[in-house]
Amino acid sequence: MLTLFHYPMNAGSRFTRLTLAEYAVPFTLIEELPWVRRREFLQLNPAGTVPVLLAEADQPVAGTIPILEYLDETRGSMAREKRLMPEEVFDRAEARRLTLWYLEKCENEVTRHMVRERVTRPLMPTEKGGGSPDAGALRAARSNIKQHLKYTNYLAGNRDWLAGDKLSIADLAAGATLSILDYLGELDWSGHDAAREWYARVKSRPSFRPLLQERVRGLPPSAHYADPDF
Repeated sequence: MLTLFHYPMNAGSRFTRLTLAEYAVPFTLIEELPWVRRREFLQLNPAGTVPVLLAEADQPVAGTIPILEYLDETRGSMAREKRLMPEEVFDRAEARRLTLWYLEKCENEVTRHMVRERVTRPLMPTEKGGGSPDAGALRAARSNIKQHLKYTNYLAGNRDWLAGDKLSIADLAAGATLSILDYLGELDWSGHDAAREWYARVKSRPSFRPLLQERVRGLPPSAHYADPDF
């Protein structure tokens, strides 16, 4: 069985879990606190970042995109119509572009700041950057959320799924990223009906259920977080 080192409020970790679940791959979860920088974990990934997948023969695959490529080559290529990577070359390019949009652009502009200020900073020791939330960072991140929701609404309003006619890695990347903000109650869906309907479909999938059942210690989710019909 594969083993995934993850952090629950990390978008790449969530994306990897969704991908594994969509391909019905059994796996074991080990929660890793990246700021602790455990020596044993650094031996698997010297960068000290999650996710890291222990694949066959305990071979570590570190990083969201390398894990995605590994899973597509070893599982997706045999999944036929359930493959998360589109068949056509330009469709694959679009799915990859949107995957990076959410896992990198939205992460860098919004999600990691929200998680750092609201979730991890209160847990971290002062010498590792812990302390009170930075109000300025939160204010900037909340401003950026509006543009990402607007873009998601545009995509969802013009396509069956974000990257085209079928569920793809783009939907899982967006769902993983937005679900963190949804947990924190930072999403205002007003005026974004297409995005809201798309997100309801994504969070209704069986692969999403484990994420919706999890709770961060000391930080309960928004009231509608676990409700697909929010």
